Amino acid sequence: MKKSRWTLVLSLVLVLSVFLSACGGGGSNNGGNNGGGEGNGDSASEQIMNLYATAEIPSMDTTQATDATSFNAMNQVFEGLYRLDENNEPTLGVAAEEPKEEEKDGETVYTFTIRDDAKWSDGSAVTAEDFIYAWHKALNPETISPYASMFGTAGIKNGNAIITEGDPLYGKVEELGAKAVDEKTLEVTVENQVPYFKSLLTFATFYPQPKAFAEEQGEEFALEADTMLYNGPFVFSEWNHGEGWNYKKNPEYWDAEVVNLEEITVKVVKDTATSVNLYETGKVDRATLDADFVDQFKDGEDFSTILEPTMFFLRLNQGENEALANKDIRKALFLAYDREGLVNVLLNNGSVAAKYFVPKDFVKGPDGADFREFAKDGFFADQGEAEAKEAWEAGLEALGTDSVDFEFLTTDTELSSTIAEYAKEQFESKLDGLTITINKQPWKQFLKLEDAGDFDISTGGWGPDYPDPMTFLYMFETDGAYNRMGYSSEKYDQLVSDAKKETDEAKRWEMMQEAEKVLMEEDIAIVPTYQRGLAIIQQPYVKNYYVHTFGADASYKWVKIEGK
Repeated sequence: MKKSRWTLVLSLVLVLSVFLSACGGGGSNNGGNNGGGEGNGDSASEQIMNLYATAEIPSMDTTQATDATSFNAMNQVFEGLYRLDENNEPTLGVAAEEPKEEEKDGETVYTFTIRDDAKWSDGSAVTAEDFIYAWHKALNPETISPYASMFGTAGIKNGNAIITEGDPLYGKVEELGAKAVDEKTLEVTVENQVPYFKSLLTFATFYPQPKAFAEEQGEEFALEADTMLYNGPFVFSEWNHGEGWNYKKNPEYWDAEVVNLEEITVKVVKDTATSVNLYETGKVDRATLDADFVDQFKDGEDFSTILEPTMFFLRLNQGENEALANKDIRKALFLAYDREGLVNVLLNNGSVAAKYFVPKDFVKGPDGADFREFAKDGFFADQGEAEAKEAWEAGLEALGTDSVDFEFLTTDTELSSTIAEYAKEQFESKLDGLTITINKQPWKQFLKLEDAGDFDISTGGWGPDYPDPMTFLYMFETDGAYNRMGYSSEKYDQLVSDAKKETDEAKRWEMMQEAEKVLMEEDIAIVPTYQRGLAIIQQPYVKNYYVHTFGADASYKWVKIEGK
């Protein structure tokens, strides 16, 4: 078959990339703590940081958000019992001290004390009842959170039962193992010990909400900057939908004395060229680079790369599309995709090709080995284009057709559009009879269409919410909130369910590895594409910008502008 335009372009650029790499030096790899350290600059510098985001915030309701943009914003303006520190460890938030632990009838009861100086931005006290209100709201069938399963994941008593239709406790939020003993005392009962329990409590779904204020606002709650209250390091001073938002230091925050920044501006910028221009003209202090700009900046002191435990993949809507319900068709798509060309040329930012779903260099098992060691190179590692064509022909024959049309749903950012065009070229050039139509949508509309199952193929991305493989694997349980593609496997569901309950870590690890194998090899439910790397430029005067490996992207609480 003739080579596609992308194949020819990639071949040329790969040669040029090798040449350029040989001629130049590499940048530093600072990991998560970019620009860290106290520095020796002028501490009197104006404490304003300027950033950008590639998408508008879809939701600031902690019980309803599902995306990284929302969670990152929430991490700056809200706070739970714990928050993540610079080392990605849970540190006390509005909890005054570590909880008291008591064993009762095979269960563990944690008693948390809320800080006396924990306040909302209107000066009112943060109470234990604010936690109960938010948690019940997240579990109530009428207002259920897409992240409602997190309560069961945390082992909180009846967390799973309350959201399971058919269970006697379904919808009975008052049966949750959490209660406000008094204004400052929160009691949480867990059915089973979860080693990352405190890390889970840093996540937005476990944040409190100001009950009286939220009920007063009704349906308007958290829709605008002035229809929510804040208990974190910052408050929203402006929220111009579609354009950006501004933070200001929260004077009511209990730990305000360690917060250096007085203001943070965030612009919505969807293309890299614009963000780089803003960086070079001093209008933003940090930018993420795509392949077009890496070589320009890679030798600078302000350049660094990070390999994140964030996975990108293609959802295949087998619940709504007859062709995608065919395993051979799915296998053909899995094998036809050239991941090396994607990461080495189109991305060129430290990302790595992936034929797996649980990322490497993320978590280690009880034997100290990385989760990925059991299938280090992923799945179908020794198969490629020839096997893709064979599977495709078998799939078409089973369907009784010689052509298939798919709609490819993606977002309207520059990078997403480029990757979608790349996927279209990959598939159409290698799989005869396939036609793909790309549907580009703004982020909020993309989420609505994907949630409704109104797509054939869609671009998916997932970063961990807590430090465990289950944060990836639970996504594809039957009817799960993030399944979104009609995938259902009794074997997969059973493995995931059993792993959630298993207390023997070695057995639990084996169950999760087997579950990934079912998802990827036996069912070929998704097409993983890459594990994200980030090529970043950050002004040297930005100190203590802490990047997180799970949950929210970063924390601004400790950022300091020094020497500008």
